[in-house]
Amino acid sequence: MDQLANSTLAEPLDLVKLALGERVFIKLRGERTVTGILHAYDAHMNLVMSQAEESIHIVDVTDDGQALPPRVEKREVEMLFVRGDGVIMIAPAP
Repeated sequence: MDQLANSTLAEPLDLVKLALGERVFIKLRGERTVTGILHAYDAHMNLVMSQAEESIHIVDVTDDGQALPPRVEKREVEMLFVRGDGVIMIAPAP
């Protein structure tokens, strides 16, 4: 197994290559997450995804500074381009 891993995983982006065509979970800056099928990527971590669901985690604050319970807004997108400078983490989708 170690020989296989060493021959196919020479650099970190090789892990992303293994996820092509698979459902992945992407954590983005700004309290956003995206789950969808990964179709393409580049060295800047720009991603092209399909059947994507974006979740935005929002914490509103009252006028006197008290945090309200967090809420999540979701939207579904057929095809999505994610700019690489916003990507924090890529993982297999649960």
